[in-house]
Amino acid sequence: MTTEQKQKLLKIARNSLENHFDNVKEQPVTNNSEKAATFVTLTKNGQLRGCVGTLLAFETLELSIIHNVLAAAFNDDRFPPLTKSELSTIKIEISILFPQQQINYADSEDLLNKIIFGQDGISIKYRNQSSTFLPQVWDQISDKKEFLNALCEKAGLPENFWQSRKLIVHKYKVEKISE
Repeated sequence: MTTEQKQKLLKIARNSLENHFDNVKEQPVTNNSEKAATFVTLTKNGQLRGCVGTLLAFETLELSIIHNVLAAAFNDDRFPPLTKSELSTIKIEISILFPQQQINYADSEDLLNKIIFGQDGISIKYRNQSSTFLPQVWDQISDKKEFLNALCEKAGLPENFWQSRKLIVHKYKVEKISE
């Protein structure tokens, strides 16, 4: 993706937030019909302020970004809705996900060996409980075991659950675009 294309996507995200506060109806974006899965992360003063996305591509790249930036700003249950006064302090990061690959593994040690530290985004699922971490989370968690423990906790499972139970585990890469 070119620098110009990346800047265009960041502008779509930023404009979506500005339009929301100005009560401007969204304008059609492009004729691009390629579907993409995205996550949009908002930070304020270097701290997480919202992050929402999808693991599966079911809408166009532009629409996915618009929906996820608005959801990150106004529907991430971990944070109050974004205010207009915060808008100038918010930084936007878009992660475009490459297709997930299921990790088939024999045991917890085999699972650890199949995860690439610092590169793989990981999603886990056990029955109706699931969670994911983008590859960027490796910046805060520097150990594979801690990473999987935190993923289990995020899914509402005991932290060492992955060591004793078989989970459905996928890995994926992202293309990250940041303001």
